[in-house]
Formats: sequence, structure tokens, C-alpha cells
Amino acid sequence: MRGRRVLMDSFLAHGVRHIFGNPGTTETPLLDSLPAYPQLHYIMALHEGVAVSAASFYAQAARCPVVANLHVAPGLGNGIGSLYGALKAGSPMVVTAGQQDTRMRLTNPLLGHDLVAMAAPVTKWSVQIERADEIAPVLRRAFKVATDAPQGPVFVALPIDVMEQETAVEELAADKLWRSTHPDPEGIDALASLLLKSQNPVIVAGDDVARSGATEVLVALTEAIGAPVWFEALRHHAPFPTAHPSYRGSLPGDAAQVRKAFGEADLVLLLGGPFFEDIWYARGGHIPDGAIVAQIEESAERLAFNNRLDAGVVGEMTASISALVNMLASRAPQGYKLAAQRRHAALAEWRAREQEAYRTRLEKSWNREPSSMPRVAAELRRGLPNNVVIVDESITASLDLARAFDYRGFGDYFGGRGGGIGQGLAGAIGVKVALPGRPVVAISGDGSAMYSIQALWTAAHHRLAIVFVILANREYRILKHNTDVWRENFQAGTQHSYQQMDLTGPDFDFVRMAAGMGVEGIRIERSDDIAPALSKAVAANRPYLVEIAIEGKR
Repeated sequence: MRGRRVLMDSFLAHGVRHIFGNPGTTETPLLDSLPAYPQLHYIMALHEGVAVSAASFYAQAARCPVVANLHVAPGLGNGIGSLYGALKAGSPMVVTAGQQDTRMRLTNPLLGHDLVAMAAPVTKWSVQIERADEIAPVLRRAFKVATDAPQGPVFVALPIDVMEQETAVEELAADKLWRSTHPDPEGIDALASLLLKSQNPVIVAGDDVARSGATEVLVALTEAIGAPVWFEALRHHAPFPTAHPSYRGSLPGDAAQVRKAFGEADLVLLLGGPFFEDIWYARGGHIPDGAIVAQIEESAERLAFNNRLDAGVVGEMTASISALVNMLASRAPQGYKLAAQRRHAALAEWRAREQEAYRTRLEKSWNREPSSMPRVAAELRRGLPNNVVIVDESITASLDLARAFDYRGFGDYFGGRGGGIGQGLAGAIGVKVALPGRPVVAISGDGSAMYSIQALWTAAHHRLAIVFVILANREYRILKHNTDVWRENFQAGTQHSYQQMDLTGPDFDFVRMAAGMGVEGIRIERSDDIAPALSKAVAANRPYLVEIAIEGKR
């Protein structure tokens, strides 16, 4: 049999049902095989970066591995930024790229390059298949590495001539692996002992909590110890219900501000995630002086990697947190339980005051036109159904969205990791393919949208009912905020206007751009029109764009 048949059979054997890609000549063996494999659905993108981000978000939403198919060196280069985001997000995916005929490798063929070296820095493993006999064993290993904790992308280069070679080595069945690591009882006992001595514990919840379905047991833990829950500054999921009294928000982007957020904490419990990804340098560490640091992590590789620990446990997140809750229930004296209840009541009071302060802020900005972000977030919430899935790349508006929407746990929220923009519109493609039964709304700034605007065509081409909301302030607002911080941090002494951060002259017209790609759209200038427009867009049950004029940086 030919190598390309083994490739396709290997995809099926490992549970792949969707391939996200942008085709090229060296991908002809894969593309020409598709009619014989109706179980495999090819989601076509117009740019490799869109394909990779869509595949990454699909892997997150479907919680299973996926394939992204790119085109030789320039195509892989186009996808590198999105591959970086997938690596930071821990998305289990096998990324392939067609490679030129190996018989031409000494003559520097058109589009040829060392693909393995290009992909290696942003993948868990990078390899080129040299003989058809290697296809099945390399694919088996690729899926195994991609799904090992911490999960992440793997790259496989596929020379066009190797795909046409004959081989007797058939596809290999997917490994039957039980990776759920039960935590060491001694480690859980040590964590419980530390928590029982703590007077002011704090929890930081990472994406692994949501991915492993541990939200419910995390709620039980927070209520048992009376601890606030913080999210990472950049996150892919909402690992804890944002309407819960213990929810405090997302951590800031430098160590000094993180310490300030933790306040008088005497113990910080880290659950999953690499912790911490700073934007700015600040003196000192993230943890308050004298505070105990503990961590539960699904990968020994990431345990204690960035932070010295007083206790660290490797274990599947749900099983580990459940074991900790049970240990506390059996060991906690009545005095500790009463103290935890008082802490929990204090958190509820703080949350009520914080919500009242936000309502005051919302009222003050309610009548501003163009719309203020608090008003836009409130109108979005009013116009969208309760089961909506938010794919968020609103950046400077994300804090207001977090106030307006109650994310209950896995599946309600998807954001981008790594900090590279352009993931939102593309990621919504993957989320909708993975969650076809739920309304999906992508919320993006106008600057971010222009990185992956081609995603609109993919949505129309595959009839994906996604509502794309573009928040149009005609500026890179986040860069203006960061310029302010830079000037303060480095005492730059400059006070002139922001340079190259305004998106005007000419202005974007997203409605016309969407129409050119087969997507109906509308621009909203008045706040009162936002909620009705969103309701109409969702009810249309087809790709739809809503551009909302919002105020710029004041």
C-alpha cells in the first residue's frame, strides 16, 4: 500500500475526525485521498495561522487530538505564531506540512527548507518521515507525545515522494493508555496539614482545572477552606464559576502587582498551569514574604518549575483536589471549619461591595457615545442566550466581559494563550466545529481581527453559525496602555502622542469586508441597538458579523 493511505488510516486509528488546513502542492497526496475517507472532514482556511489557531481551539473544546495541515516552509512560517499559542495553551495536536521531494534536497528546491528545525522551538517534538515504513510508527508516537502531560503540538514533515512510496507497514492502533495519576497520599496529607495551619489561604486556578473537569471539586475546596480564587492573566478557560463569591478575577501582569493582589495571604495553592507569565519586570517574587507555596500539577515536568514549593503533588486534577477535600473533611477540627466559614462570609461581603462599585462605574459610563466598554459588555450579555460560548480576544475589554458574563466552567469561555493576537476569530472556527450544538460568539478588537479576518470566509464556506463581534475603537488600545506603563516604569520622559497605534486613514469597514467573504454584517453606532442586533445575529443561525463602535482610550 502507498504511504498516503497509511497516513490517512493512522489519522482514523487515533480518533481524528477533522483536519484544519490550507492546501498546497506538496499536500496533494493528503488532499487527493480525502474522497476515500468521508469520515475525515477537511476544514479549509485561507491562511496557515488561521488553520493552526482553529485546530488548537478545537483540541481545547473537544478535549481530543486534532490535525492541522500546512504547506512547506512559507506555510509553516505563517503558522509559527499560532503554533506558539498552541504550545502555551497545551493543545494536543499533530501539525503536518508537506515537504519537497527528498531526491531534490541537495539542490535547494523551491519552497524547501529544514522544516524540522523551523518547528522544533514551538512544538514538543519535531520530525520528518524519511521512508514510508516510518509513517505508522511516527504517527503513533506523534499522537502519544501530543497527548502526554503537559499536552501540546507535535510537528511531522511529510515529503511528497515518501507519501507515494509502497510499504507493508500498516497503521498502528492508538495506544490504550490510562494516564490518570492518583496523587501520593503522603503528599495530599502534607497539603492538608499546611492548609489546616493557614489563616489566609489563596488559590490560583489554571487551565488544567477546567480541562480535567475539576471545577465542581474546586468549588468544594474553596468553600471548605474559605479561600479566594484567582485566574491566570492569560488563560484558555474559566476553571471556576465567575459568579461564585470566592472568584476574584485575573491576576495582573507583574510580580509586584501579583503580590499586592494576594494581600496578606499566608499560603498560595497553585492548581495546574505553569504560573506565572509576567508582562513587565518587577522586583521581588510573586508570593508574599513568608507565605507557604503548594501546588498540584498533572505533569512532573511543570511541578516546582517556576516556583519553590513547600509541598507539591503530581496527580490528575479532579482526583487530587477530591482527595484533598476528603482529607480536610476528615481532619479539620470544628474551630477550623468555623474560621473557614468566616473567611467565606467575608469573601461574599467583598464580592457584594465590588459588584456595587462596578454598577456605579457602569451607571457613570452608561450614556457615553460611542459606547463605553462596561455598557457594551452589559448589552452583549442582554442580547445573548444563557448557553452562549464566548471566544474572547477583546483584550482591554476582557475585564468588563468577565463582570458581565457568568462563566460556569469548562465550555463557557475560550481565550488565547501566549499573548499573540489574531487567535479569536480563527479559534471560534474550531470551537464551533467541536461544539456544534451551542451558539458561539467571538468577541475581538478591531486590531486583533485584522490578523485573521480570513476566518470569516471559512465560517461561510463551511456554514458555521458563528457571530463575530468586532469592537471598533480604531486603535491598538492595549499598546497605548502599555506605553503608559513603559513610560512610568522606565521614566522615558516622553509625553507626545502615541506612535503608530491608531487604525485610521483609512478606517476599517468590517461590514463590507464580511460581505466580500459571504458573511452578512451590521455596524452598530448606538448603545441601545447592541442587544437587539446580537439577538438577531444569533437567531439567524448562520455566520454573522456585528461591528460595534466603542470609545477609544481617554
